[in-house]
Amino acid sequence: MSGSVVLLHLAGAVALLLWATRMVRTGVERAYGDVLRQKLRATMRNPVMAVLTGAALSIALQSSTAVTLLVGSFAGSGIVSGISGQLAVRGAEIGSALVVKLLSFDLSLLVPICLAAGTVMFMATERRAWRQFGRILVGVGLLILSLEMIGEASEPLRESRLLPVIVDYFSTDPVTAYLLAALVTWLFHSSIAAVLLLVTLAGRGFIPPELGVVLVLGVNLGSSVIAPLLTRHAEPGVRVVPIGNLLMRGAGSLILMIAFHWLKPPVAYLGATVPDQIINAHILFNCLILVAGIPLAGLVYRASEKIVALGTPAKPAESLANAELSALNESALDTPGQALANATREVVRVCETVEIMLKRIIELYEKADADKIAALAALDDRVDRKHAAIKLYLAKVSARQLTEAEALRHQELIGACVKLEQVGDIIVRNMLAHVQKKLDRGLEFTEEGWRELASFHSSVLTNARLAFNVLVSRDPETARQLVEEKDRLRALEKEASQSHFQRLREGTAKSVETSSIHLDTIRDLKQINSLLASIAYPVLEEQGLLRGSRLKAS
Repeated sequence: MSGSVVLLHLAGAVALLLWATRMVRTGVERAYGDVLRQKLRATMRNPVMAVLTGAALSIALQSSTAVTLLVGSFAGSGIVSGISGQLAVRGAEIGSALVVKLLSFDLSLLVPICLAAGTVMFMATERRAWRQFGRILVGVGLLILSLEMIGEASEPLRESRLLPVIVDYFSTDPVTAYLLAALVTWLFHSSIAAVLLLVTLAGRGFIPPELGVVLVLGVNLGSSVIAPLLTRHAEPGVRVVPIGNLLMRGAGSLILMIAFHWLKPPVAYLGATVPDQIINAHILFNCLILVAGIPLAGLVYRASEKIVALGTPAKPAESLANAELSALNESALDTPGQALANATREVVRVCETVEIMLKRIIELYEKADADKIAALAALDDRVDRKHAAIKLYLAKVSARQLTEAEALRHQELIGACVKLEQVGDIIVRNMLAHVQKKLDRGLEFTEEGWRELASFHSSVLTNARLAFNVLVSRDPETARQLVEEKDRLRALEKEASQSHFQRLREGTAKSVETSSIHLDTIRDLKQINSLLASIAYPVLEEQGLLRGSRLKAS
């Protein structure tokens, strides 16, 4: 087999590894992402629980970078402290290292099981949670399969005359090897994938143990760079945790790289085989960073804040950050198709603002202050301004000669715009009032009550994203799913109300104090969901999938 064919097979196997890792992560995020976020927010106040939660999330999401970005966003919103965020990231790094250890075992029997079970689960039901769980199983099966493919694809390299020369060169030039491993990890955007590739190649005898340790340290450097680069344009508060991770993990890998090259400790203590030595070196490194990071968490956090402050330019008097362009181009009115496309763009911007409002409001229920309340109210003012501008623009469009399809789209956009404005009003006039009441009286939900509210809100937020997608794509299947979710939310509302009244009968003090806020919030969220679900009706009517006001059976 020629060298180019071998590299092609190897590239395909690595691509499958990256795709499978992403497939597992997105499946977990879609099925359980909001629940995991709520758990993270609830447990991050305790340093030990922050570490454990970060590790658990990293195992679930198959990515320490994803946890770093998530924790960074929470720290930027003030939901968790920066120090707790640093510790959670430390735990996430250990979690990702443990994933590598788990995948190093012989799991080949799981490939057909995961692929078959996951495919059946995904195709046999329309329930979102089950379909995403099937997606996760398929991703796990492909992940294990990709490791086998990497091993098989690299087998012909044993006969290569060039490979020993390359390995010998990197063995004598650890700095280049260290930087190359960092670069590859950054390209992969996954330390798990990078270490698994090293382990697989080491199992075929291509990587000596000393070089393997150097490459592992390079992997950790590359992994620590990913999150700061992804958040380089984010708000300063969001960037602090990723920068702190770079300081601890990136600088730690560099220090240990120098120490390893200088002291030349025996690597035989790390394991009996080279793959074990690489994996254990990866775990040991992250454990050392955790141990060092606990006493240094405060110092690293303050240093991170200073670095972010130095790298944040002062805002000019007229900041471009608040500048907005309107898509409502008057010159396009004589071309109704183009004008309706412009209006669609502007309605999508309203969707984005409403989604931000819907995400922020539940955060205010947990932790609110006057500034955050005022900021959310300001977003509603933006929705009102855009709503008025879009209605005026569409009124001008209607004065032109429209085709039947254009007339239907015109009415659809007006209806969607009105519903979005109503959603904004519910969030600000109703839910924000509940937040203020809770803040003024110093009330707290019971743990079970808060879990119900957070779960209900999570479902509504997911459905909101479906509604916004339907508005743009007009996909009948997504529209059907959105209306079916409306019925499921109705059942969830009944369950939540019954559970709340049960707590009232039991005389739970917190339930009595927060009863009206709890029930009114559930009602408001249900009303928001109903408004957003109705965005799907024009698509379903056009496809003949509605019978009167009810969805036809499949």
